[in-house]
Amino acid sequence: MKRPVLAATAVGLFACLFLPASYADDATARDDLTAEQRTRVEEVTRPTAAFDKPERFERMSAGSATFTKRINANVFSHASSNLEFAELQRFLLGNGLFRKDWVSSPSSTQASDGLGPLFNARACQSCHIKDGRGHAPARIGDPAISLLVRLSVPPSEEQAKAIADGRLAAAPDPVYGLQLQDAAVAGLSPEGRVEIAYEDVPVALSGGETVTLRKPTLAIRDPGFGPLDPDIMMSARVAPPMIGLGLLESVAESDILAWADPEDRNGDGISGRPAQVRDASGAWKLGRFGWKGIAPSIIEQSAGAFSGDMGLSTPIAPDHWGDCTVAQEACRALPHGAQERFGAEEVPGDLLDLVSFYSHHLAVPARRKVNDKAVLAGKKVFYEAGCASCHRPKYVTRNDVADPALRFQLIWPYTDMLLHNMGEDLADHRSEGSADGYEWRTPPLWGIGLSKVVNDEAAFLHDGRARTLLEAVLWHGGEAQAARDRVVEMDKQDRDNLIRFLESL
Repeated sequence: MKRPVLAATAVGLFACLFLPASYADDATARDDLTAEQRTRVEEVTRPTAAFDKPERFERMSAGSATFTKRINANVFSHASSNLEFAELQRFLLGNGLFRKDWVSSPSSTQASDGLGPLFNARACQSCHIKDGRGHAPARIGDPAISLLVRLSVPPSEEQAKAIADGRLAAAPDPVYGLQLQDAAVAGLSPEGRVEIAYEDVPVALSGGETVTLRKPTLAIRDPGFGPLDPDIMMSARVAPPMIGLGLLESVAESDILAWADPEDRNGDGISGRPAQVRDASGAWKLGRFGWKGIAPSIIEQSAGAFSGDMGLSTPIAPDHWGDCTVAQEACRALPHGAQERFGAEEVPGDLLDLVSFYSHHLAVPARRKVNDKAVLAGKKVFYEAGCASCHRPKYVTRNDVADPALRFQLIWPYTDMLLHNMGEDLADHRSEGSADGYEWRTPPLWGIGLSKVVNDEAAFLHDGRARTLLEAVLWHGGEAQAARDRVVEMDKQDRDNLIRFLESL
């Protein structure tokens, strides 16, 4: 297994360490920029080589869209600061739909029925708690409130061809489909109950400190439609935070592909590669969203959540019964909530557009303590340990996106949006789309220091196993193993400063 080369101790080498050899050529692929603008973008996005003071504009994580007001539990739920009044109205309408509790059909509230019949949540907000991240059950018996379980089985030859061609994400369980729904409407059994047990894993750090990680074991109890396939593959996923998604969708594809190095030709141990998926039209696109990068756009991610999480149909995912399979006859025999006067689907296109607009414009909060000496020291440690090799600090969004609020913004998401092998400890051994069972898309870090301000139960990594940022770092393996090992070996002051830096994001 490849491991990243440790960063050079000379700070002046950081720029050449993090710029790929093909960067100059890749930059010309940005057809949205003039030559002068391209020069400016290359300059402002170049990795820093100085850590004695903040970089220019560093506090404004999302450019002019950054939220700069009061920090409290609702800090992830504000609109981008640069929206016009009419756009704010659309945002508020989308917010109402995002928080809306859907009900089963038939119902007197005909614009709100159609839930399920099998589902995980009644509202988007139920999983994305206050627009932030979810958490795993802390103990056996606790409900999986903001965690779901993806399912699949080894594919047949025909299914394998469909997966390779982008027409299928994974081979579904013949009865339970691609996702376990742990709730159901009255009169129907849920598909099962999620149970997670934990094993303590102590990790000794330099200086005598020990951190106890928790290793999860996932099980499905009380299956409602008979036994699961004996070869079932399962993967637990917590809901990710919603902030800054529109800006990530507006990053130039060429700026993401510039960092891809699937064959590790530069020998640094980092071999990120882009997720490739087909969009609703059938065209190949870059996968930007989801833990394994299976969604090319926010609107398609939203449609997938309406279908898989709540059993609600949209123009993109028009099946009124969501993930109910043909083997679940009792589910598919129940009424749906589509009303002819509202549209052909339970969530018509105009409502899906409003939810997508809301999701595009949830603001990223401004950085805190950017001038703090400990934070600056932690930033230097972040670079020296090699963390910035995958958590790329900054981009300038495209200058031709349709939405002016997202256009030509200097943003600091700390992600390369590529797939990376994260090692055996984080592997779910379940491929999805173009990602294998060891790969995960690099999640953005902006706002991560406020996660527990928004939800004090918020947890980290794809399955919520990490309760703290340090625990999350210590689970890293694969391409990130050397960076993780450096954190283990560094002195406590450097490690504490690294966490202070992450908490400032």
